[in-house]
Amino acid sequence: MTIDEIIGFMRGLDGVLAVTPAPGDGSPEISWGDTFFSYSPDGAVPATTQPFATIVTKNYPGDESSLLDRPDTFRVNVAAGKDVFREWTGHAPGEPAVDIVPGVTDVVIAHPVYASAAWLAVVNPGPRTDAAVLLLLREAHRLARVRHERREGSARR
Repeated sequence: MTIDEIIGFMRGLDGVLAVTPAPGDGSPEISWGDTFFSYSPDGAVPATTQPFATIVTKNYPGDESSLLDRPDTFRVNVAAGKDVFREWTGHAPGEPAVDIVPGVTDVVIAHPVYASAAWLAVVNPGPRTDAAVLLLLREAHRLARVRHERREGSARR
């Protein structure tokens, strides 16, 4: 599965805003080339919510264990929710666990930095994880939509 295939899939889901920072757009240089997915039916970058999924193409400070500095390596990160996180990892977010080495490819793992927030990750999704990644992205999208609708309903009251 390629980055372009993932972005295309995500753009096919309702209300998804895909942002890929680039030079000259005012974004921090470290984010250039990565992609951030938010639920935003109006197409505006949400001011108060975080993305529900990302694709990162490089190591970030404090997040080097996935070895994204290898050629042609990227990681899909998904806010899967506590229940789905537990299904995939066998433990609750924030519980100590021995997970698979973060740099392993084509395996669903607890995110090396954001596992406590119920994020899962896959380095270079391939034949073993293609279907799982799409399923996880759909679930993260569903959860983001539900949160958005709940906030919108609260704002109207």
